[in-house]
Amino acid sequence: MSWKSYIIGYKSYLKLEKSLSANSIDAYLHDVFLLDRFINPSDSNTPPSELNTEHLQAFVKWVNDVGLSARSQARIISGIKSFFKYLLLENLVTNDPSQLLETPKLGRKLPDTLSVEDINNLVAAIDLSKDEGTRNKAMLETLYSCGLRVSELVNLRISNLHLAIGFIKVTGKGDKERLVPIGSVATKYIQIYMDSVRSHIDVKHGHEDSVFLSRRGTRLTRVMVFTIIRRLAERIHLRKSISPHTFRHSFATHLIEGGADLRAVQEMLGHESITTTEIYTHLDRSYLRQAILKYHPRA
Repeated sequence: MSWKSYIIGYKSYLKLEKSLSANSIDAYLHDVFLLDRFINPSDSNTPPSELNTEHLQAFVKWVNDVGLSARSQARIISGIKSFFKYLLLENLVTNDPSQLLETPKLGRKLPDTLSVEDINNLVAAIDLSKDEGTRNKAMLETLYSCGLRVSELVNLRISNLHLAIGFIKVTGKGDKERLVPIGSVATKYIQIYMDSVRSHIDVKHGHEDSVFLSRRGTRLTRVMVFTIIRRLAERIHLRKSISPHTFRHSFATHLIEGGADLRAVQEMLGHESITTTEIYTHLDRSYLRQAILKYHPRA
């Protein structure tokens, strides 16, 4: 049985049984392709059923030697463990050699955030004399108002806008849907964009239900959103390295700093585990420490 056959079966398992999104499936398959490339560098074809812990430890050492970060190494090891779990479930192997693999210790990295002033300056830098400026304003207001991932933003559908009751329906990781409240400012600019700009675009077939469109009438891409935000940052001489995800981090941080309930923030962000959301409480503690150092007479 070739590696290709194993990988086809694993892909079906990730899609049908684990219900993962296309991006997540690609990431898991990439890990298995890396392992195959390492184990079978030329014409050899050592199947997964013949691999042992020593093979996998050599692979992990190779991954480390090529200079990948601890976080990337941990993700790859997690992918390999998932692959062997699948093989064991399907009785394609008799034992799991990945069980003894050790994952690099990861510190909890605090994400970069923007201040409310930074966000206001970025939005104010948008050129509203152009149609794409009206779209970009609606887009950034939505990012910040709802704390969306960039994939959730570009895949947002008109049929999932429930602006009259102040909610939008979002499809997140693993194709899981959630309702997210949307603020009045974002609602206002989405309606302006829909009425004054989008209604005049020649929408291409298959993109009729997409909210944010390019000038060509196709759904806006992730790369384009990154580009728009980075150009705005350059325009206001913002020294931070930012991305669409920075708006998501800022959304969560500002809610926590304002006293929002952690469970509510978890629901809005679409985090499966509250542990993921708890990183923003660390950000809040950092914020409190800065306030003490700035204002306490004995600091």
